Amino acid sequence: MHRTPLSRASRILLACAALAGLSACSGGSADQPDQALGSKSPARDQRAADALPGMPPVLDAKDVYSADRAGQLSDTVKDFPSRIYVPNTLSNTVTVLDPRTYKILDTIPVGRQPQHVVPSWDLKTLWVNNDLGNSLTPIDPRTGKAGKAVDVHDPYNLYFTPDGKYAIVMASKDRQLVFRDAHTMDKVKSVPVACSGVNHADFSTDGRYFVVSCEFSGELLKVDTAAMKVVAQQKLDFHGAMPQDVKLSPDGSRFYIADMAANGMWILDGKTFAKPAFLPTGKGAHGLYVSRDSREMYISNRGEGTISVYDFAQGKLTKKWRLPQGGSPDMGGVSVDGKVLWLSGRYNSEVYAIDTRTGRQLARVKVGNGPHGLAVYPQPGRYSLGHTGVFR
Repeated sequence: MHRTPLSRASRILLACAALAGLSACSGGSADQPDQALGSKSPARDQRAADALPGMPPVLDAKDVYSADRAGQLSDTVKDFPSRIYVPNTLSNTVTVLDPRTYKILDTIPVGRQPQHVVPSWDLKTLWVNNDLGNSLTPIDPRTGKAGKAVDVHDPYNLYFTPDGKYAIVMASKDRQLVFRDAHTMDKVKSVPVACSGVNHADFSTDGRYFVVSCEFSGELLKVDTAAMKVVAQQKLDFHGAMPQDVKLSPDGSRFYIADMAANGMWILDGKTFAKPAFLPTGKGAHGLYVSRDSREMYISNRGEGTISVYDFAQGKLTKKWRLPQGGSPDMGGVSVDGKVLWLSGRYNSEVYAIDTRTGRQLARVKVGNGPHGLAVYPQPGRYSLGHTGVFR
């Protein structure tokens, strides 16, 4: 039986108490004007000194997403055609859409049960995670053509260390985090985990550690990046918890973890790794996506066909958008200009385009069966940390 939900007032008090030192209930990145990308403050220099060796330093110490502003494409991707790549888990294909016309341009056959389309650290390749096919299919985003699949066991999801050295395979069924060479995908180290269903993650501002969600045992892991070692683990305080997507706050002070069973998101202090506070968002909370100005986060509630909007500065939900005719909004990303949120409709064989200013549905496109980890590409950012596009 699920735990009886706390009252709204109790939840707010709990969140404020748990995050008092993090200004969760007031202030935040939205209170500060954007600094020049080339500015050098003492805080920035200190973070650069403390960062994982080889990791490009954050451009703005107050905002880890400062390199992800609207239109800010790197030289590597600026000439790539803008496309939406949709892995269809039950059709074993990737549907390629034109985001301007909403038309299907191509359908690419891949391995068995493709789960996510993941941009590589160097932004040059899109990796299709063929989970049951035990392989990764590379797609060249310049041409849209698929290359020869690489043998990789149980690749449910894929991330990259901030220094660009390693890919990290979320081997869910194998109960492992597998560190591989970021380019060749040769295995470097397998890290067994004492939880079930490792699936999503995000890294601290300095890249020294990352937080992993364990979907089937309702747990969180804290992993030392350089040591490739689990250093902390905790069980979420909700019977039957199913944590999903993980996202770092712009100021780097906390992690947000969507929970499909608890119908909301956990708010975690990554440094202390103390028990997180909880904020209800909607049934089947699943994906987390930061706006181009780092002021809001979009939360897809797969079980009720809605998207909740969270304001970082206020530390609360400010809007809820409902898809007309319902749907199952899952994973996706934000357009280059920040004006459109693209999400897969997991149980409806469709993709949604949503106006981020009004919440209005712009398009609903039929694709293959079981669309999941949709990637909008290219996107702003200097390098990719993986998943459907976590850029710094």
